[in-house]
Order: sequence, then structure tokens, then C-alpha cells
Amino acid sequence: MAELVRLYRDSDLGSRLPAYDGRKNLYTAGTLPFDAREFVVRLTDDDDGTGVAPREREYRVAIKFAARADLHHLRQFIAGRQADAPQEALQVLDIVLRELANRRYVSIGRSFYSPDIRKPQRLGDGLQSWCGFYQSIRPTQMGLSLNIDMSSTAFIEPLPVIEFVAQILGKDVISRPLSDANRIKIKKALRGVKVEVTHRGNVRRKYRISGLTTQPTHELIFPIDDQMNMKSVVEYFKEMYGFTIQHPHLPCLQVGNQKKANYLPMEACKIVEGQRYTKRLNEKQITSLLKVTCRRPREQEMDILQTVQQNGYEQDPYAKEFGINISEKLTSVEARVLPAPWLKYHDTGKEKECLPQVGQWNMVNKKVINGCKVNHWACINFSRSVQETTARGFCQELAQMCQISGMEFNSEPVIPIYSARPDQVEKALKHVYNIALNKLKGKELELLLAILPDNNGSLYGDIKRICETDLGLISQCCLTKHVFKISKQYLANVSLKINVKMGGRNTVLLDAISWRIPLVSDIPTIIFGADVTHPETGEDSSPSIAAVVASQDWPEVTKYAGLVCAQAHRQELIQDLYKTWHDPQRGTVTGGMIRELLISFRKATGQKPLRIIFYRDGVSEGQFYQVLLYELDAIRKACASLEPNYQPPVTFVVVQKRHHTRLFANNHKDRSSTDKSGNILPGTVVDSKICHPTEFDFYLCSHAGIQVRILYWS
Repeated sequence: MAELVRLYRDSDLGSRLPAYDGRKNLYTAGTLPFDAREFVVRLTDDDDGTGVAPREREYRVAIKFAARADLHHLRQFIAGRQADAPQEALQVLDIVLRELANRRYVSIGRSFYSPDIRKPQRLGDGLQSWCGFYQSIRPTQMGLSLNIDMSSTAFIEPLPVIEFVAQILGKDVISRPLSDANRIKIKKALRGVKVEVTHRGNVRRKYRISGLTTQPTHELIFPIDDQMNMKSVVEYFKEMYGFTIQHPHLPCLQVGNQKKANYLPMEACKIVEGQRYTKRLNEKQITSLLKVTCRRPREQEMDILQTVQQNGYEQDPYAKEFGINISEKLTSVEARVLPAPWLKYHDTGKEKECLPQVGQWNMVNKKVINGCKVNHWACINFSRSVQETTARGFCQELAQMCQISGMEFNSEPVIPIYSARPDQVEKALKHVYNIALNKLKGKELELLLAILPDNNGSLYGDIKRICETDLGLISQCCLTKHVFKISKQYLANVSLKINVKMGGRNTVLLDAISWRIPLVSDIPTIIFGADVTHPETGEDSSPSIAAVVASQDWPEVTKYAGLVCAQAHRQELIQDLYKTWHDPQRGTVTGGMIRELLISFRKATGQKPLRIIFYRDGVSEGQFYQVLLYELDAIRKACASLEPNYQPPVTFVVVQKRHHTRLFANNHKDRSSTDKSGNILPGTVVDSKICHPTEFDFYLCSHAGIQVRILYWS
């Protein structure tokens, strides 16, 4: 399309500079001199990744008038005189402002990345982080706003392939052949990656890797003619390019299609820059990426302002063409800080009540309001570096902290601490569970402590899965680094987690037990939380998982029960909120997660909820009304299935965390409006100017910024 505009702008296009959405839509700021016309564009394609010689391709592009985007409705919407957002008009403006960025940067979703925005940082195993920015046009009460936020993501480092392989394996690969296991690991890492050849001087042909040969390079031969005369890869590269392969013990990269073998020596290839890494990062890489992304608010603000300046919207030819003017200043908004709630602890502690300061407090001189009982527990040590005496000392310290915090916690485990290898997790868990049951003679093992290596891969997930789905056992995992360096604060935090898992209650809101929480304390109220987790990109067969939790006490509203269910792949609507099915014996049967949790609430409190507050996470703006209509209907049906006329009022609240709106204090050093890192204070609310023109929404910073970057709930 860029070539078409270059060739025909001043003639056939009537000097218009169109914006292209990359698919089938082309937008202009006014009418073109024609209603329909076909253009011919010739391009040289030298990057198809198949190894075919470069050739000129002819494209025929048909442009015809489709529709006119009406900006009048957009003005009416922003003024609050129209309820429905004119999505097409907003989309056009968004595409116009993305056009120049699409040419300058690597575009991923609504974000743009470049190694020039900030120096890339190594994440390990052949990956690096690229800094970028998110950009979106949003309608607000003050008019149209351009939402800019900094972003970082993982890219494959543009290394020579041999160096990339060495990073993946964590060792030198030049001196010895690859084992089968390492070859499979490398094949998995390189498949689909684009490389360019380096053995042909200025000719940098690009290919996409389809696989890895099973044989080393010096064993590879291929037919050079129809008579099936064979030649080795080593000979071919020497004769054809004068290139001597230095490491013939390594396998070759396979490129192009599988029908026609095309081999490239690793040492003759370099990874092409700008390829995003789409697979799951390991723990080390996640930690490295967090270090890059977690910046202090002042730094984040300066990065955003610098990005706006670098993008030069005032000089953007597409913005000028469409008459869009953008201020380079941040918007000033008024905010207020909600007061922190008083917390109630047990009367036997020195401090019976607590007022959090800047969203934080500790358990010194306090006892949990409802302590659990743990009589029967065991511990498995999966860390080789932790000796039995060290593990025993840690468990004793943790048990003591649980007692200090107000729990009845047996100081001794049911059986001695059991040591096991991480690769025998299922065997170890079932062994300890069965031995404990035999010793308890009919009583249940209540809690399992597990000491894990700091880098434990899938071990944590395996423990949780086996304990929760196979054994019905509550577990608490602790990392090796915390076992060696015992911190009172860490032990206190773990003890609070154990108390809640075992059915205790750490604290309640003072206003709750004083019947002073608006819209909660006056009548029995149940609070739901719901979300759907989708599988990662590429996992096409995995289901999405829907989860719903609901409060099980009133007026305290601190105990929750949860239910999960699998549903169709990437389905956002929660299918099992309410359901009916036919049973041969009982006829039509009703069920679903809402119904079950309402029944559970009534059993726990002795009352049916007379008000429902439903918090729903993970819904995009385009799905708001679809989710509201479907899921509110399911809630209504679940209530009616319990009693014909049971229809309590429902407040349906959509919660969004990843909206990219960043709030900064006007003065980063003002401690009356920021914490010590410069973050806005927890409890900060903004409900004007930058909010939706017609819908009731607000931004709330509900917690302290412990990792510098804060989530604002909208």
C-alpha cells in the first residue's frame, strides 16, 4: 500500500494521503476523484522464507468507495447526548495515528516496540526485552484523549545462531556434538524463527527455520541433479560460496518446506532482528523483565513524555492530513483519597484495632480474630541444599509464629520431615500422606508444608494439583531462600496464609461488625468475584477456565468459597453460572456455580442474600453488554430456581486492571499525595474528565505500590 500511495498519490489519488488498516480498509480525509478503480503495483519479494530466488511480483489493488465515517455522532457521544460509541469513527482516528508508528516500529497488538526507544536488556536463554509504548484513542468526558503507556516485552536476541544455541544450552557447543536431548531442545527453540545468511557478503537472504537435521553437517548429502548425483553440504558450501564450515559436528538448520530439503549450517546464519518471543518465559526471565518494567513513577512519567515528543504528533503527516491536533502535555485531573478502613483483631492481642498507614500494616502485637486449629501436619523437603536439621528448625519457627499469631498449631509434625527429589513429587506426596494416615488411625492429615528449590520449574504447580485434586489436602509451599534466611515478617505472612487456608479469619473491618458499611451492612449481602482464564497463544486444544468466588459470611464478608469449571476454548462468557439438564430419574435438574454458592451462603449464615454484588474481571470494552446481558440473566435464573419470586437486586461491576491509564502526582515529592516511592496513595479515586462520557466508571488505586508499578481498577 505504501508503494501504491508513492506512485499514485499526486495523480490518481488527488493528493490525498490515505491511512491503511493493514487488512481491507483504506481511509481518506475527503473524497477521492473516483468511486472505484484498480491499480497495478510491482514489488520485489526477497523475504518469503522458502529459499526461492527473489522475483518481481505484480499486485492488483482494487479501491472502491465503501462508506463515510460520521464524526457528528462522535461529537454527540462525547457531549453525552448519545449512548452508543461510534466505533467506526474512533477506529478511523486510531488507525490514522498508528500509521506512522507502524512504519517506524514493530507493531504488536496496540503496542509498538523498538530497540532504539531504550537499550534492550538481556533476559537470558537468547532473549532480550524491548521497550515500547501502548497507544490508543479514547473518548472521555473532556473529549478525545490519546492514551500512551510504556510497555516492554520479550524478543529473540539477534545473535549468530551458534551463540543463541550456546545460551539456550548454557554451555559451549563448538567443541562437542549435541546430544539427542539437546538437539530436541534446540529444535523446539528455533522452529519458526527467521534467520538471515551471513556467508554471502552483502546478500542477506532470509529464511524461516522449519526444523533441525538429525545428522551432523559432515554426514549430510543431497541430490544436485535429476540423475540423483549426490554432494555433501560441506563440499557444496565450499565450492559454491568459498565458505569452509568450521563446525561440521553440529546439525544443520532445515528451512523452507519439508518436500525439498534445504540445509543451512548454523555458523552461516544469524537471527533476524525484531521477532517477538510468544512462548512462556521461565522464572529467571520473568524476574529480569520485571526489573526492566518496574520503574519509579517520575521515571515512568518522563518516559511517556519523551515518547510523545519522539513520536512528533505535531509533524505527523497523517495527523495533519486528517486535521488531528495533539497536545504534548499530560492531562491534569482532580483526585481524592478515600480514608483507610479500621481493622479489628482479637481482643487478647495488645493491639485490638489497627488503622493501615499508606496501605500497609504489620502483625506486631496483634492476633488474628479467628485462629484455626492445626493438630496434624507434615513437611516434605524437596530442596537438596536444605539439611534435615535446617528444615526442622524452620518448621519449628513457623509453628511458633502461628501460635503467636493466635492459632492453635501443634509444634510437632505427625511424622519426621521427609526428604524427596523434585522429579518424584507424586510418589513422595502420596507416600507421606499414606504414612501419616496410618499413624493418625482414622484422623485426617490437615496441612502439608513443602520446602521447594528457588528455581523449581513445574514443581509448585504439580504439588498444588496433586494435593487439591488427588489427596484433598491443603498445602503451603516455602522457597529455600526463606528457609535459610528466616525473617519474622516472612513467617508472619505465611502464618496468615495458613490461617485463611485452614478456615480461620485474619481480620475483619471494624465497620462491618459495627454494621456501618453502606449497601452491605443493612441487609444480608453476598459478594461475588468472577473471571475467565484463557490458554496461552498456540494452545488451541486447551479449555478456558472460569472461576467464581463468593462471600460466605455476613456482615463480616471475609470468608469466601470458590468454584471452577472448564469451558470452550477462549470463551469469555461464563457458561456454568446457571445450567439445567435432564436426569432420567429426577427429570429437569437445575445447577450451576451461582446456585451452589447461594445455597452455601444460606447454609453458612442461616439467611438468604437480599442483595448481590457481582465483580467481573477480564471483560474487554467490546464485550461489556454481551457479558452483562448473558451473565445477569444467568444470575436471575439461578435465584428464581431457588424460590419462584426470589429476585434480589444485583449490582454488576466490571473491573479492569490492564487499561494503561497511568496516574501521577502533580508533585512527586509531596508526601501528602504520594508514598515514599512517588506512587499515588492507595485509596486515590479519579471519577471525572478522563472517565467515560456517559457510563458510570472511575479509577481506583486500591493498594500500595509494592513493585513500584500500581494497578488502577476501572
